Amino acid sequence: MPQAEVKTEVPKVLNKTTPGLQIWRVENMELVPCPSKTHGQFYEGDSYIILYTKKTSSTFTYDIHYWLGKATSVDEQGSAAIYATMMDEHLGGVAVQHRETQGYESDTFKGYFKSGIIYKKGGVASGMKQVETNTYNIRRLLHVKGKKNIVAGEVDMTWNSFNKGDVFLLDLGNLIIQWNGPQSNRMERLRGMNLAKDIRDRERGGRAQITVVEGDDEKSSEEAMNLMKQALGERKHIKDPIADDVVDQKLKSSIKLFHVSDDSGSLVVQEVAVKPLTQDLLNPNDCYLLDQGGIRIFIWKGRKSSKKERTESLNRAEAYKKAKGYPPSTYVETVNDGSESSVFKQLFQKWTVKGQTVGMGTTHSPGKIAKVEQVKFDVNSMHARPDIAAQQKMVDDGSGEAETWRIEDNELVPVERKWLGHFYGGDCYLILYKYQVSGKLHYILYMWQGRHASTAELTASAYQAVILDQKYNGEPVQVRVPMGKEPMHLMAIFKGKMVIYEEGSSREHSTYVQPPVRLFHIQGSNEFTTRAIEVPPRSSSLNSNDVFVLGTSSCCYLWCGKGCSGDEREMGKSLADIISKREKHVIAEGQEPADFWVNLGGKSQYANSKRLQEENSHITPRLFECSNQTGTFIATEISHFNQDDLDESDVMLLDIWDQVFLWIGKEANETEKKEAVVTAQEYLKSHPAGRDLDTPILVVKQGFEPPTFTGWFHAWDSHKWSGGKSYEDLKSELGDATDMIKITVDMTKPSSQTNSNNSMGVISPTTRTIYPAEQLVNLQVEELPTDVDPSKREEHLSDQDFALVLGVSRLNFYSMPVWKQQNLKKEKGLF
Repeated sequence: MPQAEVKTEVPKVLNKTTPGLQIWRVENMELVPCPSKTHGQFYEGDSYIILYTKKTSSTFTYDIHYWLGKATSVDEQGSAAIYATMMDEHLGGVAVQHRETQGYESDTFKGYFKSGIIYKKGGVASGMKQVETNTYNIRRLLHVKGKKNIVAGEVDMTWNSFNKGDVFLLDLGNLIIQWNGPQSNRMERLRGMNLAKDIRDRERGGRAQITVVEGDDEKSSEEAMNLMKQALGERKHIKDPIADDVVDQKLKSSIKLFHVSDDSGSLVVQEVAVKPLTQDLLNPNDCYLLDQGGIRIFIWKGRKSSKKERTESLNRAEAYKKAKGYPPSTYVETVNDGSESSVFKQLFQKWTVKGQTVGMGTTHSPGKIAKVEQVKFDVNSMHARPDIAAQQKMVDDGSGEAETWRIEDNELVPVERKWLGHFYGGDCYLILYKYQVSGKLHYILYMWQGRHASTAELTASAYQAVILDQKYNGEPVQVRVPMGKEPMHLMAIFKGKMVIYEEGSSREHSTYVQPPVRLFHIQGSNEFTTRAIEVPPRSSSLNSNDVFVLGTSSCCYLWCGKGCSGDEREMGKSLADIISKREKHVIAEGQEPADFWVNLGGKSQYANSKRLQEENSHITPRLFECSNQTGTFIATEISHFNQDDLDESDVMLLDIWDQVFLWIGKEANETEKKEAVVTAQEYLKSHPAGRDLDTPILVVKQGFEPPTFTGWFHAWDSHKWSGGKSYEDLKSELGDATDMIKITVDMTKPSSQTNSNNSMGVISPTTRTIYPAEQLVNLQVEELPTDVDPSKREEHLSDQDFALVLGVSRLNFYSMPVWKQQNLKKEKGLF
């Protein structure tokens, strides 16, 4: 499209330092800002630009979405795409661009609008304004879909639009009727109610009433049903539920990376790699296309790629979609080198940020704990600052009370004091940790599983964990710890004296024969991060950046690599005393005696380059709702999550990459509770990045969340669920809408029945006897006419007296919340 058709200068309408949402509609090729009260409402005939700005510690991150309605013109689509590119350039080329189409929006986009998204019919071309002046003159039917990410579309005002599995809102301006399908679930009904409240409060300024009709008990809402019949015609047979489109998790995990070029003058897309992808496949001189099972397409623009390649990247994505036969609605995201989205980064096995350096001795090896910022891990600090607890994965300093058991013959046997801290690869252990916060006990149950433990022992450890959990009323946080994946807090419990043996057992009658030569890799520099892990006794196991202990039949060597720190040497000395009681020989790299190499089978090459750069894993925590009720595992992401997204009937998964939390709501069904860990393992198996299946899994129950979990949620409220309101409580708070229903019925009757003297066009209820104001105002109950209900005396006033006594019209009065009505009636002597 020619540049001339873009009429707005982006810098004039854009504020790059305002956190949150800014939304524009494309009107006659110009960008027109949308007021905040209309955010989440989109006309089907239009295109929009949405900018989400987030402030980080020292800078801003940006997400630009251009949203295309299903009936928007080709010209408007083109303008929206050009504006998105211009906006990215103005922001310095650091924004993530998203192409969104109506009905196929990304979870990231839906997450901005917690109350839901509303599609409205029409658009600029049909004269529809983004801000409507008469918000009461409305008649529409909204079909509400979704459990977490709500989308509501305008449908035909007829019973044919209904089905038994969803929620519908009949919006009549002053009155909103929520009809719940008999087969809709509690969460869908709750979300529908929240959307109705959002329309009432944001669009109508709180001056509308809501009533609920339960589709399986319509007789209880006879008056509301009569009004629905008046608006929609005679009640017809309601269709069966429509199955939601479910994306197979296997499709999501099928990813391919392509190199895109047009050097030959025509588009060439060449496959580079399939899952698992590694970051080094991306060359900064080029552009790449990543296809996630045809569900999502990502364009990655290298920082040194040509301007032509960068500007044409979206066209290339569109051409690729056509070539593959993908639907036009397929989601496309454009990311810039160095400013990638968390969703893109998690498609790779590991994503590191270069140029962040730390001291020596922190080289990465499998399962190694990264260098830890020195923080005082006392329990009160960790619970007062859960954000720090979450980042450090520590609830306290490990000084609480711990009990350790070993699985023997499927039973729990306490581990003798002399073996505490010794973990053998042929065993399974349970460690129950207790700590106090403000006088209340909290529990963590670690399940350590040896690499060589039998299947029976692994099963028994899980079974015994359930029994222990029940003994403590389901309060313990359960942590599954595969051998070699020990969390920092578990190491802290043993104060830097944890030794992990490859094989064997510490049980009394073990037949395991200890080898004469053993080599241990010392990992860590303080009591919170240190453990000794047995490695094969070969010189190739050594690393110049670390400390190793070599135990032989005659002596014990403490080998210190050139790159290790003084703290690491000190921790090595204390662990050497635990590993071997023989005489210690401290040797520096390069000064080894011949006997040292003889015991390692001869000298050979080993890792000896000094690595100054720590691989800093840059992972954004992600929250998913997990379900396998349909027989297929489904993980639905909740973006921009907060505590409100944890629903009591759900099992939620919080992925922080090197650990996975499973949060179990109180009302979650028994099957989901029992299969929680299987759910987490299924998530790891189906993850597109080819995740480590031994990633520790932590099971957290509602009401017993540790700060290592709550710290990932902004402004966690520990009392949120103690006074939690049920769906029925919230429904009853909507108040009695009977009077508004009657008024609305009268308003929709033929005009011959209306009172021509009423300037507001509102009818007095014809079923009531009208009395002069002096017979109703400031009188005792016994002084009222016999047919007057003392709590509804205002209904017996004429419209003229009503407006005179109460100071508002009848329509405006019934649009008020019930408490406001009551206060006004008290003030005016009608209560």
